[in-house]
Amino acid sequence: MNMDMALPQAAPEQLGINGDKLQLAFQLLDREEEAGEIPGGVAIVGRKGTIIGTYAVGHSIISDDTKLKVTEDTIYDCASLTKVMATLPLIMQLIDRGELRLRDPITRFFPEFSGNGKEEVTVKHLLSHTSGLQAFKDLHSHGWTPEQIKAAVLGEGLSHSCGSSYAYSDFNYIILGELAAKLFSMPLDEAANRYVFEPLGMHDTGYCPAKELQSRIAATEFMDGAYRWGEVHDENAWAMGGVSGHAGVFSTARDVAKYAAMWLNHGKPAADGLGHVLSSASVAAATRSYTEDKVNANRGLGWVLKGDVWDASGDLFSSQSYGHTGFTGTSVWMDPQSSVFAVLLTNRVHFGREKSVVRLRDCFHNAIASSFEP
Repeated sequence: MNMDMALPQAAPEQLGINGDKLQLAFQLLDREEEAGEIPGGVAIVGRKGTIIGTYAVGHSIISDDTKLKVTEDTIYDCASLTKVMATLPLIMQLIDRGELRLRDPITRFFPEFSGNGKEEVTVKHLLSHTSGLQAFKDLHSHGWTPEQIKAAVLGEGLSHSCGSSYAYSDFNYIILGELAAKLFSMPLDEAANRYVFEPLGMHDTGYCPAKELQSRIAATEFMDGAYRWGEVHDENAWAMGGVSGHAGVFSTARDVAKYAAMWLNHGKPAADGLGHVLSSASVAAATRSYTEDKVNANRGLGWVLKGDVWDASGDLFSSQSYGHTGFTGTSVWMDPQSSVFAVLLTNRVHFGREKSVVRLRDCFHNAIASSFEP
C-alpha cells in the first residue's frame, strides 16, 4: 500500500457541487472568527473520495507574546473524535479478525469489571453508550497514576441498569481503549498508529505529538497559568499520560478527511483503494442504529446518527448521515447518500469553554448540502 497517498483534488463542479454555494459554507468560518466565537479553523469538504474544497481562517494561538496563523496543515486536538478515529476502528478490526464479538461481556477480558449488574455489559453496550456507566467523573485531580485511573474506571458501578437507557460516557471508551490494547498486545497509541493511521497515510495523526511540532498545533484553553499547547486538553486523558480511548488524538483536516473517505469507501483507503482498514460488513454494522428504543438517541457503534441528541449534521444531510464531534471544537460528518464528507476543526475552547460551535456545525453542513446539484 502506498504510505504517502493523498486524496485527489478536483473542482467542485466536476463532482456535481455548486462551487459558489460551497464557498458560502466556508465563509461561515469567517463570520464566527470575526465574532470572536473561534480563534480560527480549518474545513475540508470532499465527495466520492476526492477533496473539492479546503479553507483555513484565523489563528491557532492568540496570546500576549504569540500569534500564529492557521494553515491547512494546522494540527488540532481532536478530543472525542478519538473515540471514532482510534478506538472504534481497532475494536471493529478485532471483530473482523474473529477475535471479538459485540455480545462478548466485558468481564471476559476484565474480571474486575463485575458486581451491580456489570456482568451484563457487553462490547456493544460500551460502543453504543448504553452500558449504564455514568457520563463523567473527575479522575484527574487525585494524583492517581494512569494505572490507578484505569483501575478506578473498571471499578465504577453502574448509574442505571445496563441497556435501559442511553448516556454518553467517556468511561465506555476508556474501557474499550484498554480492551483494544489488551487484545492487540500493545499500547493503544501504538495499535492506532500501526493499524489505522499508517495504513491510511495519516502521517500527522497520533497521540502525544512531538515537542518540535508545537508551532503547527492549535492551542486550546488557558489552564494553570498557560495555554494548553501540544498537550491533550481533556483533563482525564491528560492524567492518563495523553493516551486514552476517549480522547488524546491530534490530527489535521487532511488526515481526518482520509479517515472519513475510508468509511464512505466501505472500509478501503479512498486514495488508492488497496487493502481494507475495515470490512464493508463492519462499516455497515457500525453505521446502523442500536438505540431505536431509547429517548433522544440514535447511535450506531461509536457514530452519531441522524436525529440523535448530539446530531450535528444540520437539517439537509440525508437520513443516512453520521459523524461525531469533539469538545475542543472539532467534527467530522459523512453522508453516504451523496458520498460527501465534511471536516471542521476549530479550537473554540481557546477563548473559554462557554464559546460554542454548535450552531456553526449545523449551518456549515446545511450550506454544504445546499450545494449539491441535481
